[in-house]
Amino acid sequence: MDLSRWKNVPQPERKTLEGAYARLEPLNADQHGQALFEAATAPGVEERFRYLFDQPPADISDLRAWADKAAASLDPLFFAVIDRATGRAEGRQALMRIDTAHGVIEIGNIMWGPAISRTRVATEALFLFADYAFSLGYRRFEWKCENANLPSKRAAERFGFSFEGLFRQHMVVKGRNRDTAWFSILDSEWPRLRAGYQRWLQAGNFDASGQQISRLQFDQ
Repeated sequence: MDLSRWKNVPQPERKTLEGAYARLEPLNADQHGQALFEAATAPGVEERFRYLFDQPPADISDLRAWADKAAASLDPLFFAVIDRATGRAEGRQALMRIDTAHGVIEIGNIMWGPAISRTRVATEALFLFADYAFSLGYRRFEWKCENANLPSKRAAERFGFSFEGLFRQHMVVKGRNRDTAWFSILDSEWPRLRAGYQRWLQAGNFDASGQQISRLQFDQ
């Protein structure tokens, strides 16, 4: 692979990313705060935040303080995940550890509330980030999680990421050791994966209740 003419890739912009079921909007405390608070504190809150770096918000002012700080950050670059069927912010995610010199970027700080978790909205939210990153010229799109977080590891595999290895004693998070599992998608793999996402996201692949007819799969 000759990269002698490699040049830096651009920083991702604070811009809206539109899908059929999901819309990613740059995080804004005034616009998204109340809905995000409701999504964050819905039943299952402790498990939802178990592996996140932040704590569950104690009240709406706590969430707004977090959102104000997050909205001002360029890395992580936070977006609200909007369910287009309702227009509500039902989650949040970020582009982070942005390395424009080497073309590496990560999706992280994912909090998908119960209204969109394990739905086509969440899957499309992931797709929109990956597609945006590769359209900018990034060579590598990463997913990292606590090794004990089995649902996150299963999600990474479903989304087409390849497991690369384990960083033992990588971090201390909320007073616990974190062994970090690393996953990635490369730019050379994205066209094949992108075609699989596009097939899966077609309206005809879902019944009247939004349940999938065929599972997400990728050609070899």
